[in-house]
Amino acid sequence: MSEDAADQLFLGRQPILDREQRLVAYELLFRNGTRNAADVTDDVQATATVIANAFSELGVEAALGTCRGFINVDEQFLFSDMLELLPRHCVVLEILETVPPSPAVVERCKALKAAGFTLALDDVIQLQPEFVELLTLVEIVKVDIQPLSRVQLMQLVIKLKPLGKQLLAEKVDSREQMELCLKLGFSLFQGYYFAKPTIIAGRKLDHSQVSLMKLMGLLLGDADTGELEEALKPEPGLTVNLLRMTNSVGSGTTETITSLRHAITVLGRRQLQRWLQLLVFASGKQPGTSNPLLLIAATRGRLMELLADEMRAGDAPFADKAFMAGIMSLMPALIGLPIGELIASLGLNTELREALCDGSGPLGDLLCLAESSESGDLEQLAENLGRLPGLTPKALNRAQTSALHWANCIGQDK
Repeated sequence: MSEDAADQLFLGRQPILDREQRLVAYELLFRNGTRNAADVTDDVQATATVIANAFSELGVEAALGTCRGFINVDEQFLFSDMLELLPRHCVVLEILETVPPSPAVVERCKALKAAGFTLALDDVIQLQPEFVELLTLVEIVKVDIQPLSRVQLMQLVIKLKPLGKQLLAEKVDSREQMELCLKLGFSLFQGYYFAKPTIIAGRKLDHSQVSLMKLMGLLLGDADTGELEEALKPEPGLTVNLLRMTNSVGSGTTETITSLRHAITVLGRRQLQRWLQLLVFASGKQPGTSNPLLLIAATRGRLMELLADEMRAGDAPFADKAFMAGIMSLMPALIGLPIGELIASLGLNTELREALCDGSGPLGDLLCLAESSESGDLEQLAENLGRLPGLTPKALNRAQTSALHWANCIGQDK
C-alpha cells in the first residue's frame, strides 16, 4: 500500500443509539477518495490495509472509547487476511447485502466468529431462505426500514424475532419511526431522528440556556472576569454545574476549583468558553436527545477547530469561531427553532452569522465538510474538502479521530 493510497482514504461516521438513546456505536465508512463510490475496487488488499492501519495510525480504536465501530465488509474484503488485523473486541463486521450466502462465505463467517469477531447482516428487508444459515452466525440484523411499509416491517420482525438476534433499525429519520421500532422490539437505531425534534410553536430557550448563551457572547467579546462573575451571580445552578464540570473533566491540575475567577485563571478563557458552549446542550430539556446531540455537537465543534488550525496555523480567533460554529449549528435540533432566530440576540459577528445561516465563507465550508462526514455521503465529503485548499483526506481523518476521542471523554463525564 502506497502512502498516496492512505492519503486518499476518507473516513466517515454515523451514530448508532440504543433504546435509551445513548450513543453506543458508530458505523465507520471508509472509501478511497480517488474512486467513484459506485466503482467496484479490485485493490481490496490495499483497502483492507488502510482500514487496519486506521486503527493504529489514526487511533480510531482509542477514539471510539466505549463505543464500537461497525465496518462494512464486501465479499472480497471478507476473504482478506487484513481483516484479522482489526481489533475484534471493538469492531462489528457488517456483512453487506451484496455478499452471496455461498458455502465459502458461510465457512469464512464461522471462522471469523470463532476468532472472536461480532458479525452483523446489513440492509435486510426480507427473510430470504438462502440467508438462513448466515443469519444463524450473525449477532446483529440491520433492517433498512425505508422501503418497508408499517405492515411489512411488522411482518419481517415477526419472522426475525424467533432467531434471537439483536435488531438494528437503520435510516430512522423521524421520531414516529423510532417509536414504532421501539414497540416492535428493536434495540439499536441508526439515523438522525434524534436531531429532528418536533418543533413546538413559539418554543423559546429556557432561562439557563439564555444565560449561557449571553456568557458565550461575553467571552467572545473579551469581557473582563468581573463582567462574567456578575452575569453568573443570578444563576447559582449554572455556577455549580460549571465548577463541577471544570473539576471533574480535569485541566491538568490537582487544585479544587472553588470560584469562577479561579476557574478562568486555571482553565483559561478559551477552555471556559468551550465548557459553556457544551453546557448549553447539557441543559437541554428534551428527554433523551441532549446526550447524543451533546456528543455530536462536541465532535463537530472540535473537528472544525482542529481543521481551522490546520488551515490557519496560529490563528486562534479563527479556530474559536470554527468551534462556535460547529456547536451552534446543532442548536436548532436541540431547541426546535430556526438558526436565524436563535442567534439573533447573541451579537455574533458577520462571519459566524453567514456560516450558520447561509453556509458561506471559510467557516461555512468547514461546517459543510463536518456535516458531510457525519451523513456518510463520502462523495459530498470529497467535494467539500476540495473547496478548502491545504486540507487533505489524511488531515481530515486525523482531526476526526482526535475530535471523537475528545468528545467521548466529555460524554463519559457524568
